[in-house]
Amino acid sequence: MTARQTALWLLLAGVLPAQTLDWDRINEETMRHFQALIRIDTTDPPGNEKPAVDYLKAVLDGEGIPTKVLALDEKRPNLVARLAGNGAKRPVLIMGHTDVVNIDPRKWKFPPFGAVRDGGYVYGRGTVDDKDNVVACLMTMLLLKRLKVPLERDVIFLAEAGEEGAVRYGIKYMVENHYAEIDAEYCLAEGGGAVRTGGKPRYVTIATTEKIPYALKLVARGPAGHGSRPLRTNAILHLSEAVSKVSRWMPPMRLNDTTRAYFERLATISTPEEAARYNGILHPEKTAAIQEYFAQYEPGHNSMLRTSISPNIFRAGYRINVIPSEAEAMLDVRALPDEDLGAFVEQVRKVINDPQVEVVRESRDTRPAAPPSRLDTEAFRVLETVARRSYPGMIVLPTMLTGATDMAYLRARGMQCYGVGPMTDSEDGPKGFGAHSDQERILETALYTFVRFHYEAVEALARRKP
Repeated sequence: MTARQTALWLLLAGVLPAQTLDWDRINEETMRHFQALIRIDTTDPPGNEKPAVDYLKAVLDGEGIPTKVLALDEKRPNLVARLAGNGAKRPVLIMGHTDVVNIDPRKWKFPPFGAVRDGGYVYGRGTVDDKDNVVACLMTMLLLKRLKVPLERDVIFLAEAGEEGAVRYGIKYMVENHYAEIDAEYCLAEGGGAVRTGGKPRYVTIATTEKIPYALKLVARGPAGHGSRPLRTNAILHLSEAVSKVSRWMPPMRLNDTTRAYFERLATISTPEEAARYNGILHPEKTAAIQEYFAQYEPGHNSMLRTSISPNIFRAGYRINVIPSEAEAMLDVRALPDEDLGAFVEQVRKVINDPQVEVVRESRDTRPAAPPSRLDTEAFRVLETVARRSYPGMIVLPTMLTGATDMAYLRARGMQCYGVGPMTDSEDGPKGFGAHSDQERILETALYTFVRFHYEAVEALARRKP
């Protein structure tokens, strides 16, 4: 196919914009809505997403876009808006969650719900998790409606509640009670984005799968006693040894289509030394050393290779001079999508190998396991194409998230879901400015670029083709 033929195909497919938009004016409106949403305190818990939903509904109603408000709890509603297509293809769902995690106001340079603009950034809780996606979805709906874009797919916007640990009010409620309102072929939600390091753009990620969170509890028991007479049966001693064993254990490495493509593509933009590691993961003689290197220096990559375990909570004892009869540790387990958890728990017991320590699976607000979304779909091809245009010179990497999103509920129903997001600095997390950090911020230019990327991708997927 010649360059001209390719350009024509992309234009007809809706991947190239068919008209010029005034993005300066769109950016101004984006910032106005974004700041308004950040200034609404939707901290979860306790969760009070209603003011944010009221704001979104007022804007959408004002543009003549049909909306529905669906709620298990009137203070924690979900909003669904829909632009109708001609039905030639199944809908595309765009999704963002309106709740945000808790804050410690003492740690914030600017008010956490002030949406303060300073030095090219916007500061506030939710700026990158997840009101950036919420405002991108809002602007996409507004632009499609105003421009009267002819659609062959319905475009559905879900502004959901409760993503930050209370899914019974949000995605779980919607899937179990109102799935017909959000049923779609494709979904775009949080989880991906562009990454730059040292001010230099590196790559764009599109999340196609994610690990599943579980909780295990280790319970060590032994006789109580006086602290002046140490016991080899001390419950804390046995618990600490069990935690050490299971934390140093390397569960088997297992790649899937997403992680295999991720490391292969990442190697093409890495230094020769880094590329040798990424390309050598499956080499029988090199893999052990590479995996150990990841465990020490690239924990994110180590977590992408396997089901992971992190001991995060300890409970034991009630006074200094009493040996406790019981001690507990909570393990954060992030499982690969196809992990057999029952078999995994049995393996944990074998690794610990201590009859004085019990391994218990704890209840957790766990998202369902589901196969990764495919890389050969129309949606992924469109996202790749628009990402390359939005972020010139940057490679696109399909990615497995080590964290969890509500897309898991949709993938479990067969929907092909892809995580997208704005550009962030890799240094922001360690500096304390990332999602769930003591502070949170987004580059203004990154927000604008993301909104444009989001609109152009959805338009390309949903626009009626000649």
